[in-house]
Amino acid sequence: MPSYLVECYVPNLRSRELPEMVARVRAAAQILTAEGAQVRYMRSTFVPSDELCLHHFEAGSADWVSEASKRAGIEPERVVEAVTVACNDAGGGTPPWHHSER
Repeated sequence: MPSYLVECYVPNLRSRELPEMVARVRAAAQILTAEGAQVRYMRSTFVPSDELCLHHFEAGSADWVSEASKRAGIEPERVVEAVTVACNDAGGGTPPWHHSER
């Protein structure tokens, strides 16, 4: 299933609200899943120096991720597809983001 990142601006003054924001995002994804959507909240990462919060999802489409964000009451800067590369994946071969020319 594809992975997506939801990029949100979170001023440091509001960083104390992050646990509540994450709980809303997780709950929204769970509700959508119960309604039949393919969306799963994975984790969030806050980068204080950039005032940036990244919410990581696995989902059948970016639309489901956008809907989870909307239901959680967050306004993302953008929703983008992402590729996770684990340390054990770094042994060579074709990168997962490489698209062969047709």
